[in-house]
Parts: sequence; structure tokens; C-alpha cells
Amino acid sequence: MTLPDIPLSPAGADRTFQVDLRGLVDLLSHHLYSSPRVYLRELMQNAVDALTARRRLEPAAPADAFGIRLYADGSVVRVEDDGVGLTEGDVHTFLATIGRSSKRAEKIAEQRADFIGQFGIGLLSCFLVADEIHVLSRSAATPEAPAVEWRGRGDGSYTVRTLPASARPRPGTTVTLTPRADAGEWTRPAQVHTLARHFGSLLRHPVTFDDGTGGPGAPVNPEPAPWARTYPTPGARSRALAAYGAEVFGFTPLDTIELDLPAVGLKGIACVLPEAVPAGRRHGHRVHVKGMLLSEQAEEILPEWAFFVRCVVDAESLRPTASRESLYEDDTLAAVRDALAERLRAWMARAAASDPDLLARFLQAHHLAVKSLAVHDDEILRMLLPWLPFETTDGHSTLDEFARTHRTVLVTSSVEEFRQVAAIASAAGLGVINGGYTYDRELVHRLPEIRPEVSVADLDPATLTAHLDPVDRETELAAAAYLALARDALAVFDCDVALRTFQPASAPALLMDSREARHERTRSQLAREQEGGVWGDILGALRQEAPRAQLILNQLNPLVRTAVAIDEPELARTSAEALYGQAAMLSRRPLRPAESSLINRSFLDLLAHALRKDS
Repeated sequence: MTLPDIPLSPAGADRTFQVDLRGLVDLLSHHLYSSPRVYLRELMQNAVDALTARRRLEPAAPADAFGIRLYADGSVVRVEDDGVGLTEGDVHTFLATIGRSSKRAEKIAEQRADFIGQFGIGLLSCFLVADEIHVLSRSAATPEAPAVEWRGRGDGSYTVRTLPASARPRPGTTVTLTPRADAGEWTRPAQVHTLARHFGSLLRHPVTFDDGTGGPGAPVNPEPAPWARTYPTPGARSRALAAYGAEVFGFTPLDTIELDLPAVGLKGIACVLPEAVPAGRRHGHRVHVKGMLLSEQAEEILPEWAFFVRCVVDAESLRPTASRESLYEDDTLAAVRDALAERLRAWMARAAASDPDLLARFLQAHHLAVKSLAVHDDEILRMLLPWLPFETTDGHSTLDEFARTHRTVLVTSSVEEFRQVAAIASAAGLGVINGGYTYDRELVHRLPEIRPEVSVADLDPATLTAHLDPVDRETELAAAAYLALARDALAVFDCDVALRTFQPASAPALLMDSREARHERTRSQLAREQEGGVWGDILGALRQEAPRAQLILNQLNPLVRTAVAIDEPELARTSAEALYGQAAMLSRRPLRPAESSLINRSFLDLLAHALRKDS
């Protein structure tokens, strides 16, 4: 096989890319956009930008002098505007060059922020629903120029011709699409009207829709944005904004927060969700740019901790990405995010100061979100920490209520530790807070910053043990033999056994064993097993005196008084194992395999003993 001769360019000569227009059109039109429905948004955006340019030419024209008209009858989709229009030169420059936009023309470049689209590729989205795009335009900037027709096809080819002025008597542009058979889902009259309202309900220019039945065009955006309207009373305004939020998001807001950032021309509302959402689960927000819906899932508009609200906003200065379906991450967006976060903080401050009922309902649903914010935000910490609910030995309580009755607050490091000690600590009069949930331990330790008269400390098992009353010497001597057998039976779990009296008397035993102690014992066991090896040397260097668990038996409990009087060694060992297993289960921590085996064995042994005794 011989290869054809390929002419070579001189060394160092510049070359140009060979572009497959059909492939490029397919790539952009089918992979840049998320859904075929965006074709109508792109056409409406182009129309809005054309109207913006026309308004610059004729700033004295009435506000409703220029508009957008949509038409769909099932056979064609047409979008017509009274915008600035195009000359034949403009058509060659902007419609026939992918990536070039009229919004980047020299005279407009410095003012391009007034336009929604800036990438010169939006028209390609029409190839998602049609094989040909027909554009008829007449320039308002050059009134004497003839009308010009452009036909672009999906294979990358196009034709241009000039027409007499009578072909389009007034300046503006009309884009006509003949939908493909497989695009009916997006081009039926009812669907076109729905999409127009979806994307353009907040547009500032009048937009109408005609379904070809001969009736008057239906307004797409009959009213301004709800926050731009006037209302007879503040209450009426609040109700109207809440109703709009319910219509947009499908839930009745707990409250609505008005958002207004004049520096970037942003207005809108944040709707407070009435129910809790999983921590870290972020909701998308509806973002409009100059009235046109940009995205329904714009997570980046708010910080991560603000997952208790959903926003709908309209902004002037936010920059869309090339697909115009999300926001470009830049300094402006970062500043907007910070400013909106401040608005949410201000709303919480107002609720704390003037509407405690609203604040209580908000915290009941979203306390985790507020806790995550308070950890890093000193202002929120000072303002809301006393109001936040925590699990305590007095039940679920706010820190403010808890601090009134407990000047010394003890906090556990885990949920299981709290469950181990809650009943006994409460009976002993100790104030203990469950610090095992996300953020809780760190926040409780900061309570003295707001309540200097309160001291906070981590719960030390020795602290609780010190509040358990010792038994008298005679009772302890009588139980010595049983305690020795119990210690021997539980030595495999590195567990000591002691006899005390404490309330409630219904609790037979308390297992004092922290997660850290279990980890240290596990590491020590590994060091012993690896003695002499490399890992043994490493673990041995870290070895400390492993803290032991402690099973504290309650002399006030009738079952314990019976157990310590057992004089049969095997039965005494079995009863001690059963008491350990019951205390371990009450702690609700994960059981080790050896503990599960012990619980099963001790139960069967006690059952067998009871059956032998009855027989």
C-alpha cells in the first residue's frame, strides 16, 4: 500500500486548524446544554440582548415600545423581537463565526455586562430541535440597510442574501425553526408557552405568545417580579412573597427573607424550609440574570451551611458560564455569597431579638445548621448558643435553661458514654450534656464565653464514681469473695468490679468504659501479641498504662444483693458475666464478638441453673 503524496509546508510556516463544522455543531449543540428545552431560552436571551442594544440607541422610547413575540403552531417555532437587528456585514461577522458574539464588539465590550449572552454560540442550541435555522433581520443602527436573510444548517453550511425593506418593514430580528419530527416534545404550542413562562416570567421586556389559533397573544410575564411590586401593607407583602415561594418551590416557607444587594443589582427572597434536611445536603437555588432564568440548581450562590433555605434571585452583575446554566466562579460571586450569608445572619438576629416563637420553630427544625454555623461564627455563637437545644440529664433543653440549674456542666465525648451515665448522673444531681453529636461538645465548651458564671468540663469517670456512695465495711467484707470471682471472670475484658450504692435502685450495674480506654486496651493487646517484631516495637513505644473498664454494682438493687451472697463459684461467675453483659447492652455501644458470646453463654447457663433447681 502506498501513501499519497502530501504537500509539506515550508519549515516554520503557520498553519490553520481544519475544522469539521458538522462535528463541531454536533458537539456544541448536543453536549454543551443539559436539555433540548434550552433552545427557547437561548432565543429569548438573544432577543433580550437585542432589545438592550436597541434601548441604547433610542433611550427616549417608551418603556413598552419594544418587545418579544413568540409563535408556535406545531409546524414552526418563531421568536421575533424589536431589537437592534443586523446588517449583512453583522450576519457574516456574528452568525457565521462560531464563538464570536456581537456583545464583544469594540463599542460594546466595555459595557458587555448589560447583556446576558457573551459567547456567540447560543444559536447553535436550535440544532437540538431543528436541522435549519432561518433568521430575518433589519438593522436599527443602520436604518437605510436592507433586510438580510441567513439560513444556517446543521452540517455547518449557510447562505446569506439581502431582501427589500418590505420583507421586514421594522427593525428587529425574527428567528424561525421548522422542528424535526423527534423534537415534538419541546416544540408543541403548549410546551413552548410553558417553557417561555418558565424561563422568562421575570423578564423586564413585554413578552407575548401566540399559538396560531387566531386569538390575542397571551402575556408570558404579565406582572413584575413579586419583590418589585407595591403592596398596601407590610403584611400583604409578606404573604405575597410567601405565596410566590410556595408556588416556585412547592412548600410553604417557615418565613421569607428579602434579599437586596444594590451593588450587583440583586433582588429576591430566601424561603426558610419548614422541616429539617440532612446535614450537608445542599439545595439548588433559582437564579435569574437580568430576568432570564439561568439555573434552578445553583448551589454556589450560598455558603454550604445555609442548607435551611432555598432562594430565588434576579441579578444584574452575575456572570453565567458558556452554557448559561450555572454561574461563573469569580470575585463577584464570592462577594455575593458572603453578602447573602450576612443577610441570613441578620434574619436570625432579628428573630432572636423580636420573634422568639419564630426562632423556636426555626431552631426546632434547623438546629444542626445553626450549630455548624455557630462553631465558626462568634456572632451567631453569642446570639443563639443559649437558645440551641441539647440532650441533657434534664431531658432536651436549651443551654440557657440548663445553666440556670447547673453551674457546673459536664459534657460527654460520645453518645454511648452519655447513655451509660445519664440515669445515674441525674439521680446524683450532676448536670451532664451529651457531647457525642456533631458540633455539640465543642459548642458546650464555649458556653462560659456567654455565661461566665458557668464552668464546663469533660466528664471524667472518676467524677461520677466520686458521687456514688461507698458501702459500709461490713457489707464490703461480706461481698469480697464474690467480687474476687467477678474480677477474675471479667479479666478478659480488662474490667474491674466495685460495689457502691446509687440511685436509681432499679439499675443493677453501671459500666464505666470510654471509647478512648477501649482503643488504648486494644493497642496494648496488639503490642503484646507483636512482642519482638517491628510492629511490636512501634506499638510498644506508644504504650501507656491502659485504663481499665469498671463494672460498678449497685448494692441498693435486690438482684445485686442476692448475687453477692452466692456461695457457688460457677454460679457467681455466671451472674457477674450476666450483669456485665446487661450493663454493656444498656450502654448501647457496639458489642465486641467476645461480649456477644458472653451474653449468650451467661443467659443459657443461668437458664440451665434455674431448670436444674426447679427439677
